[in-house]
Amino acid sequence: MKLISWNVNGIRACVSKNFMEFFNEVDADIFCLQETKLQENQIDLQLEGYFQYWNYAKKKGYSGTAIFTKKEPLSVTYGINIEEHDQEGRVITLEFEDFYMVTVYTPNSQSELKRLDYRMKWEDDFRKYLKKLDEIKPVIVCGDLNVAHKEIDLKNPKTNRKNAGFTDEERNKFTQLINEGFIDTFRYFYPDEANIYSWWSYRFKAREKNAGWRIDYFCASEKLKDRLVSAKIHTEVLGSDHCPVELVIK
Repeated sequence: MKLISWNVNGIRACVSKNFMEFFNEVDADIFCLQETKLQENQIDLQLEGYFQYWNYAKKKGYSGTAIFTKKEPLSVTYGINIEEHDQEGRVITLEFEDFYMVTVYTPNSQSELKRLDYRMKWEDDFRKYLKKLDEIKPVIVCGDLNVAHKEIDLKNPKTNRKNAGFTDEERNKFTQLINEGFIDTFRYFYPDEANIYSWWSYRFKAREKNAGWRIDYFCASEKLKDRLVSAKIHTEVLGSDHCPVELVIK
């Protein structure tokens, strides 16, 4: 089974670049999007052979997630059932026979860390949500987690130490998720691979210089370890300031 996750930073803009080309070429069984930035009926994507599920933010042109799947899920859940967190279209969960597929667009702590306190609450609540699912059946969670976990996961760790996405607080929450039974699948296969990122600022020719961050992930329940086949970051794919990430699982 091939799974893809991509923060498209506006699906309408991405479709006008090369979204469909990559979508058709990669032929994923499940394809997850973050930061779709639209409301219902603002796009009509013809994806033959796929069921589509969209979660829209209340605020127009902001956040939002989607999942396209070849196999129809047993159930679909939008959000994490906490009012405070469910206004921004950030989470979709599909239940299949032997696992849950969760896509997430984690809130950004923002400049001057003005949303860090909220982010910390989100992290705890979202982790509890995943663990509750994991008690029922294994979980695969993917998306833009808005954190570079270790120094190897971004180009300039020293100068970014207190910036959103690389604060000690955010990194510790990710460590906690790993310690509580989840695998960072890319690091599972490539523990020491440096200079591979999934996001580059649009400023300062960052992508040309490969001055990036690895903030897009597939994490899987420990129980799925034996089923992990490969992980990949499609750094060659343009169309957004993020590139797609991939997990292949038995």
